[in-house]
Parts: sequence; C-alpha cells; structure tokens
Amino acid sequence: MFSSFVRIRGLAGVLPLAFSLAVVSGGSAFSLHGAESAPAFSKTVIDIGVVVTDLDKSAGFYTNVIGFREVPGFELPPAMGGKIGLTDNRGVKIRVFELGEGDGATKIKLMAFPGSGAVKPERKFIHSTTGLNYLTLYVSDMTPPLQRLKSAGVKLLGESPVDLGGGTKLVTFQDPDGIFIELIGPAKTP
Repeated sequence: MFSSFVRIRGLAGVLPLAFSLAVVSGGSAFSLHGAESAPAFSKTVIDIGVVVTDLDKSAGFYTNVIGFREVPGFELPPAMGGKIGLTDNRGVKIRVFELGEGDGATKIKLMAFPGSGAVKPERKFIHSTTGLNYLTLYVSDMTPPLQRLKSAGVKLLGESPVDLGGGTKLVTFQDPDGIFIELIGPAKTP
C-alpha cells in the first residue's frame, strides 16, 4: 500500500474546506511572524478538497485504484456554504478519503456540484492551467499500484514507469477529472 507521505504540487479546481499547513524549518516551528515560538499551525498535514464531476466514479478511483480508504464524510448545509464564502449557498455532501491513519493522515475530500455550470480545465500537461495541478504519492512497492492501474485501464503518461535510479521508479497518470498523479517508489516484487 502507500506510505502516508504526500507532497502536494497541485490540484486545479481545488475547493479547500479544511486546509492546514505546518511551516517547519530545521525541526523548529515558526509563527506567522517569523519568530521562533509556538507552532503557527495545529496540524502538519494538508487536507485537500477536490471538486469532481462524478463523485461515485472518483470515489472508486481513489479507493480501488490509488489505495486511499474512505472514512466518514460530512455535509455542508447551503446556508453554511454561503456564510463561509465557499459556495453560492449550495449544500454539498463531502466524501473523505485517507492515506494512512490518525492525525497525520493526508485526507482528500471529494465533492460534486451537478448542475452548477462548473468548467473542467483543460489538463493536457501540468503547465496547461494555473493553480494546483498534481499530487505526488510515495509508495513502498510500485508493483501493486501498477497492477491496479493496469486492471482499471488507466493510461500511464509519457514513458512511465521512468527509472529514477537506485531501484526507484516514477509513474504518472491522471484521475477521472484529469488531475495529474505521480507515484514514486521502488519496484520490490517481480
């Protein structure tokens, strides 16, 4: 399965409902003002909100193909969406998926807004659109995810898998909405 370390390089169309970030340098936390003191942020992971076109299809992709596990989600009532400024008073059901367990687990929050008129960005390459465009997931063994990708008929991009040296491989592909995902890790099993 996947290790719980995720480096985020992007996701276009992100709607961050819960977004936390830790700023750490040399093991010391810094406040927003730059002086060494108590940590400025209460979590060291980022929860990512992703607006998708088909919630069930994306949920299946992130669980069955990528390897996230679904955990209890939540709903945002229409008035709250407007009050916090994330929607035009639209309610939304949010399905939550974890990579790892506990407080240190990265969470992806998938949601859909059918009939909202949302525009899907053109994602031929990561430089085709601005904003967050892809995820990097580190795996302990590349072979199982490659098998799941193949079984699901997911097209690998470029010349994936690419050998990074030292037995480490890099694989790139896209989720059902075109978000780029790269996996990095060794191929331990034949």
